Parts: sequence; structure tokens; C-alpha cells
Amino acid sequence: MKKLIQLLTLTLFVCNVSLAQFGPPMGGGGDKGGNGGDGNGRNKGNNGPQSNMPNLEGNAPKGNSKITGYIIDSSATSAVEYANIALINKTTKKPVDGTMADEKGKFSLSKIAVGTYKLTISFIGFESKTIDDITIEKGKDIDLGVIKLTTLAKMLDGVTVSAEKSLIEEKVDRLVYNAEKDILAKGGDASDVLKKVPMLSVDLDGNVSLRGTTNIKVLINNKPSTIVASSIADALKMIPADLIKTVEVITSPSAKYDAEGSAGIINIITKKSSIEGLTLNIDSGVGLRASNLGLNGSYRHGKFGMTLGGFGRAFYNKANTTLDQTTNRNGVSQLTQQSADAYDNGLFGRYNLGFDYEISKKQTLNASIAFGTRNFERTQDFITKSFTNNTLNNTGFRNVDSKDLSNSIDVNVDYIHTFKPQQEWSVSTQYSKNILTNNFDANILNNTSEILNRQKNLNGNTNQEITIQTDYQTPIRQNQMFEVGLKTIQRQVDSDFQYQVAGRTGSYSSDARNPAGFLNYKQNISSGYVSYTYSTKSKYTFKVGTRYEQTTITANDQKGNIVIPEYGNLVPSINISKTFGTTTMKLAYNNRIQRPGLQQLNPNFNLANAQNISIGNPNLKPEITNNVELTMSKNINRTYLNFSIFGRVTNNSILRLSSPSDTLVGAIVTTFQNIGKQQTFGVNLFGNTFLNPKWSLNGGIDIFYTYLDGQTQNPNGTFSTINNSGIVVNGRLMTQYSFNKGWGIQAFGGFRGNQVLLQGMQTNTPMYSIGVKKDFVNKKGSIGLATENFFGGMKMTSTLESPIFNQVSVNNIYNQNVKLTFSYKIGNMKFVEKKSKSVKNDDVKGGEGN
Repeated sequence: MKKLIQLLTLTLFVCNVSLAQFGPPMGGGGDKGGNGGDGNGRNKGNNGPQSNMPNLEGNAPKGNSKITGYIIDSSATSAVEYANIALINKTTKKPVDGTMADEKGKFSLSKIAVGTYKLTISFIGFESKTIDDITIEKGKDIDLGVIKLTTLAKMLDGVTVSAEKSLIEEKVDRLVYNAEKDILAKGGDASDVLKKVPMLSVDLDGNVSLRGTTNIKVLINNKPSTIVASSIADALKMIPADLIKTVEVITSPSAKYDAEGSAGIINIITKKSSIEGLTLNIDSGVGLRASNLGLNGSYRHGKFGMTLGGFGRAFYNKANTTLDQTTNRNGVSQLTQQSADAYDNGLFGRYNLGFDYEISKKQTLNASIAFGTRNFERTQDFITKSFTNNTLNNTGFRNVDSKDLSNSIDVNVDYIHTFKPQQEWSVSTQYSKNILTNNFDANILNNTSEILNRQKNLNGNTNQEITIQTDYQTPIRQNQMFEVGLKTIQRQVDSDFQYQVAGRTGSYSSDARNPAGFLNYKQNISSGYVSYTYSTKSKYTFKVGTRYEQTTITANDQKGNIVIPEYGNLVPSINISKTFGTTTMKLAYNNRIQRPGLQQLNPNFNLANAQNISIGNPNLKPEITNNVELTMSKNINRTYLNFSIFGRVTNNSILRLSSPSDTLVGAIVTTFQNIGKQQTFGVNLFGNTFLNPKWSLNGGIDIFYTYLDGQTQNPNGTFSTINNSGIVVNGRLMTQYSFNKGWGIQAFGGFRGNQVLLQGMQTNTPMYSIGVKKDFVNKKGSIGLATENFFGGMKMTSTLESPIFNQVSVNNIYNQNVKLTFSYKIGNMKFVEKKSKSVKNDDVKGGEGN
């Protein structure tokens, strides 16, 4: 607490000194900042702002009036991002000021002198618009309200050309995938969307990796959630693809973001209502593998807005797994051959209620509450054959019913005060809680399917977070931005577990071989940051910052207190960009940390598969990672290309470590240890092109070299250093074609290359899909049909090796799918601004490991 008070005092001192020196922004001070404070110097071209600003009259008089407004697409009722605005003096007929609309379509021109003007708005793909006879009186501001631009349609070589937003866009500090344009995603979940995002890969279990590592942070609408902290893969199943607007990939976060997420941040932005009146959206789908239904309504009038929504998804799937493993102990070779058929059933839901109120023109209050539920059940039938020195000595039959259940709640209250364009102060609060149940019931059978005995594991978990943060940002003249903030997170993880056994009949009793236990784990994080952005006339942009995080942990289990020393981390970040015409170069460095997540900490001894056991480690420490990347992006007519070179070095890496069980013959136990060092160096190349006005093609390839070193167990019980390395290649390709009368078709294909593990390798198979969609005449609804993996299921093979065991496991998932989707919008809509500020906890590692 003492260190936090010192940090607060220092931050307020820096803030006061800075404010004393800040001058007001010069004319044309539009909101250039994006999500997370982008600053200036955005990329130009087809996938970013189209800069075509006029030469301003250098000696134009200045005043104290302001002109504001919003630019929207008349056909879609959505913002026109980065539209160019020019203010022209009607007397001199010369431009006196200009700016660019922000991502909400908002623009602001300040310090306008008394006089009569006209305003021109232009953007590629839209007809230019002029607002004439704007009279400025002394001391009076003018709000032009909503200005609608009409989509430009013209004949080019006999083909109709219309404006289309690219599926992939690049901004100053992030890559944006516009999921709402993805035909194939409808009726699926968030993992179906992330498979198509450049630089990301998703395995068959839904685990997401960025540039070869799962050490990432996933945010939902810039906010964390305890459902993500518990398991990223499970959280993605709870987010319907139909509600995702964009996916942002941030590989070099600024100091404003939490320091956690070694490889970067994935921010999932859901569709939000910015419309006046009462509306209702219906999204539904029926498929062989899953069915879904979503209803989302909104009401907005004047200063008050409310949203209410719910989504449910039921799915069914089946899988087959095989396991071959050999252990060698004391000269005895134990071979295990296992096969299992699995049947999965799941029901996921997410429900939300939100309010926002405009206290005044400069103050806004937002509040929201979201409930989530996950009911995942799996039935597995195991057949296990055990051999000792190549002689079959036992055949076992085991039937297991697993339940993975959770109920979560996220409550947010946020306040934002905007003093003038780009100058704002906000306070954000969040309470998040996730209650999880991970139980299984096992029946041990004979070869005639009669029950011999029974076993049960009861494991309850709670993950809770309370977050308070405050942020302040202000411009320094027109080309500089200063940001400062403080944050505290109080996190608590509790887990209790027990095993019970019973005979063929009768009641359960405690299992003496597996005693009950618990874990109480409290983590408090206090942090503060300072960030500064400077842009030059020669189109250089520098963004530098630093963040300090102090972490204290108290923990205990059934054995007593767990001593984990407190630690502090100073994490700098540097981003430099330079624009040459339609080419932008970027150089970035940042230092990141990765704290262990619930599944890695949970000490429950999971015996659902008695031959392949997993257990967490509450003594884990955080990882420390250094990242550097160099990126070049270029627009060539209708083609956008991006090429990146990156390097990442992680010390104290949290890695999976497998070894033979000391008590269960032939079984392998997997846990997590801070025993590794990981180095990754590689390149990303992706692009987006319009082959003609109706046909687009985009794709990318990731190639990187991964080196791991750590420790493994020897036959005599000691540990020795081992290493593993390899080249990994991931790729994806997608194409879309728009026909007349609202018809469209999309096809996707991708592959996830072999993943390098410390003790082995994991292989994957390609994935593919194709779908068609028909928009209704009024564009208020659509109907679609899609299919995926129609030639067969998907296969994932994992191979582990050490001096005392070998293991090969194969997972076949039969997830061929055909789905029919339908969506419709009801309501009288009119675009309005919706201000928001939110908590961002970027800081916990998911349970899927490497």
C-alpha cells in the first residue's frame, strides 16, 4: 500500500506539472485517438484513413467558436471512419481549417473565427457533400448533427462499383478483422471467427495462439472477464459469432494496457447499438453440430439508452481418441494402449443489460451487467490394455461422465468527462465473478459391462476480481498526446476438491488414496503508467511509455501457507512509425509479463483418464518476455500488403512437464513448472486485394522458428536439461464474391502447422468451409447456408518423449457441419453517438499452456 501511495503521489505531480505546460490544441483538433489512445500517424490507403487534406490558409484569423458533427453511411446507418472535412471561407474561397472524422464518425473544428463558411466532406467510395452558408457568430458553437454520405456507385468498364469495407484493416497499433462481413461465422462461436484472423491459430480444442504462443490476453469490448481468466477456450465457446463486430490483434500494446499477455492482446468487439428509438435483432441458426438463438433489443431516447440481450447455443459432437504410451522404471517396461469414444453435449448462454446516460454534454455514465453460463457434458468409454515387458496382464473398461459447468457475472460502472476534443478523464470500475464446477463420475466395468466399483471427483472453483482504474489524457498542441493512469486489481481464486469411492452398490465414502484438499489464492496488483505521443510534420510518430506493476500474493492449502514473494515489474514500450506515401514502416519494442491462470494453479489431481493425469501448481511464478517487431505495410491500387519480422524471448517460462506416476503403474502425470526458456523468431505476411469490384481475396502465412529449453526427469529421479526446436508454418486463405440482388458466397481454407513442445510435437489437420448468403431487399435481414469440414473430421496428434516414457495420443473430432442461419432487424433507427470507457485487465494466462 505504501508503494501505491508513493506511485499515486508521483503520478499526480507529473500530471500537475504537465497540465501547467499544456497549451490548447490548435485548429483542426479532431479526435485522432482510437481505442486505447492510438495517437497520430495512422496508416493511409484502402485499409485506413484516406488523407487528402487541403492546404490551409496560413494567415487565417482565429476565433473561439467550434463546429462539430457526425458522418454516417446513409445506407447502413454506421459511421464513416476517417472521412475528410474541409472548412472553406466563402469570402476568400480558401480552406481555413480541416480535420478527419474519428472511428465513430465524429469530427470537431475549433478556434473558428466569425464569418461565413462552407463545409466539404469527402471519402473514397462516397459522394462528396457540401454544407453551404455556415454562419459563425462570436462565441457561439454550431452542432451540425448527423451528416449522411451516399455510397458512390458508378459504371467502370460495364461493372458497377460500390464502396466496401475491407475484411482486414490495419491501424496504428493493431490489426482489425471485420467479423461482421464474415458469412461463414454465422451460427458459430468466437473460435470459428478467430481461425480466420491473421497471425492467430486455433487448435481442435479451441486453444488460441498468437505467433506461436498461447501466452495472450483476451478482452471482450476492452474488458476482462473471469470466464476468460479461467479458460480462453471455454470462454470463446460462450461468445456467439453473430454478435462479433471486429477482432483486434494488438501485438505491441502501449503502456496504457496491463503488462500481461506475452505475445499481445486479442480484443473482441461485439455489435453495439448506436441508434435512436426501439430496435430488436433476431439471430438464429440450425445445424448438424450446433443450433443457436439470439435476441437483442435496444432503446434510446434523448440522453438515455438501454440495451437488453440474450443468446443461447446448443451443440453436439463426437470424438475418438487413442493413446499409446510406454514407461520404463527400474528395468520394467510398462506399455499402455487405450482407445476411447467420446460424446459431447453443451449448452452455452450469455445475457446482458446495459444503460448509458448523458449527464451533460461533457459527462457520460455507463453501467452494464452480464451473465454467462456454460454447461458442458462429456461421456467417454475407455478400453485400456496394460502390458508388462510385452505381456498382456490386464484389460480395463471405464465409463466416465464429466461435467464442466460455470456461471459468471460481470458488473461495470464507468464515468467519463470530456473537457474538449481529446482531453478527457475517466473512472472505471468492475466486479467479475465466475463459479466453476469440474466433476466426473467413473464406473469401472468388467468385460460384460457389469459395474465393479465407482469413483467420483468433486472440484468446485471460484474466480473473483474487483478492479478500479482512472485514466487521464490531454493533447499538447496539435501533434502531441500525454496519458497517465492508475489501476488496482484485487483477485481471489478458491478451489476445493475431494475424491469419493463406492462399490457396485451402496453410498460413496472418502477415498483414502486421494485425500481432499483446497487452495486459497489472493493476488493484489497495483499499477500506474505514463505515455507520450509525438508526431512530426515529416510523418514520423513516436509513442513511448512505461508502466509499473506491483504484485502481492497470499496463498495457503491443506498443507499450510504457500510463500510467494511479492514482486514489481517496470515494463517499457516504444512504438515508432514513419509514412512514405502509401507505405508505412513501424518499429516496436515492449516488455511483457504473464501470470499463471486458474487451471495452471489448481492443485486438483484430475483422474478422469487414469492413464493421462493432470494437476496444477500453486507455486508458479510469472513469465517475463521481451518483444521486438518491424512492420511494413503498403497499398498498391486495390491491394493491401503487410509484412512483419518479429522476435520474442521469454524467461522463467511456464511449460507443461510430463513424467510417469509414482503410484499408478503405467500412468503419465502432467503439471506446470517455471523451468523453461522460449525463443521465437519469425515473419508474418498477409494481404487483402479486390480482384474486381465484387470479388475479394485475402490470406496470410506465418513462418517462425521456436526454440525451447527446460528440464526433464531421468530414470534415477534426477533432472537434466533438454531442448527442442522447429519451424512452424500456419496459413489461411479466404475469398468472397458479391452477386446481384443481395447474393454472396464465401470460401475459407486454413491450416495450423506442427507445434513445438518441450518434450515433443503436436500436429494438426487443415480446416475448410464454404457458404452462401442472401440479403433481403431492405437489408434488414439475411438467410444463409454453410458447410465445413465436409470431407471428414479433424485430427490432432501429440507425441511426447523423455528418457523414461514415450507417449503418442491421437484425437479425431468428427465435426462435419451443415448450418442454416437467419437474422432480421426490427425497428426505426437513427444514428447517435454512444460514449464509453471500460476496464481492461490484460493479465492472466489461460489454462491451455503451450
